[in-house]
Amino acid sequence: MHPVSAPPSPRFNMVEQQVRPWEVLDDLVLNQMLALPRERFVPEDYRGLAHADTAIPLGHGHRMLEPRLVGRLVQALELAPGDRALEIGSGSGYVTALMARLADQVISYELHPDIAARARANLAAAGVDNATIREGDGLNSEIPESPFDAILVTGSCPDYPEHLEAMLRPGGRLVVVTGSGTPMTAWRAIRESDSACARESLFETWITPMENTRAASTFAF
Repeated sequence: MHPVSAPPSPRFNMVEQQVRPWEVLDDLVLNQMLALPRERFVPEDYRGLAHADTAIPLGHGHRMLEPRLVGRLVQALELAPGDRALEIGSGSGYVTALMARLADQVISYELHPDIAARARANLAAAGVDNATIREGDGLNSEIPESPFDAILVTGSCPDYPEHLEAMLRPGGRLVVVTGSGTPMTAWRAIRESDSACARESLFETWITPMENTRAASTFAF
């Protein structure tokens, strides 16, 4: 008799059926998504949806991003060993952990203390020790560790947050989703010099707005 092979795991199916088809082709990102146990970051009541193509509620109106969107956004950061990265919006800590597996250090800001506490616990349970979760408004605060090699905003902004470009080192990348309706636009900016950044639109999507930008923004694109 031929041995019966085990069926593919839900995580494998998530990567191969959701993430890779959405133009996530960077093997470093795909391999880390295969290795990182997403189920450890999902609230207990939603564990059955850990690998589904859906946004999972986290409280305070926030949600975990769909796996395919996570892959696409993190791929755009082009993280590499030695990079120092900033994440604005920690959420469950899953994106934080994924970034930490690709970069040297991640600093992540979260507005809500209870969400921040869960993210810290999730990172510790996953053995991630090169990421720091801070409570505060990372979108509108000065970050002492700047400049960064990469910045990711995990919620949408109504207008492009141009002030974040000042926190990029030369060659640094900012990835952010902007817009007030459907669809929104994902952008990447790359700092080319001390005074200039090149911006490109990546794709259309929709994600939950950053809580501290739901009022009209003062930043103009």
